[in-house]
Amino acid sequence: MQALRDRGIRISIDDFGTGYSSLAYLQKLPVDTLKIDRVFVKDIQANGENAEIVQAVIQLGKALGKDIIAEGCETNAQVTFLKGIGCDFAQGYHFAEPMDVAHVGKFITKFMGSDLEAMIN
Repeated sequence: MQALRDRGIRISIDDFGTGYSSLAYLQKLPVDTLKIDRVFVKDIQANGENAEIVQAVIQLGKALGKDIIAEGCETNAQVTFLKGIGCDFAQGYHFAEPMDVAHVGKFITKFMGSDLEAMIN
């Protein structure tokens, strides 16, 4: 993993906080990003415990110099809340549905106004 990082490849821990993710990984593995599982993001505004968990992960990640991505963002309210507590990035249906490679260039071009589609194809 370190050899990959040395080549400029960024490494993420996906679904952080669920399954086999462990705080020990944060010390042992050369990771750049923590991806907060959508299970915590889904009811972030209605469930105070989820909000506390997400905020704690963000604070922990920031203290260790990691970027934070929240998965499963479906509403503007979720995105606004996450921005307000310091989350770096968000992904989910609020931004776009999953798409195949053929549609990514068109999607990016639509929102960025660049000729990226020509570069991808």
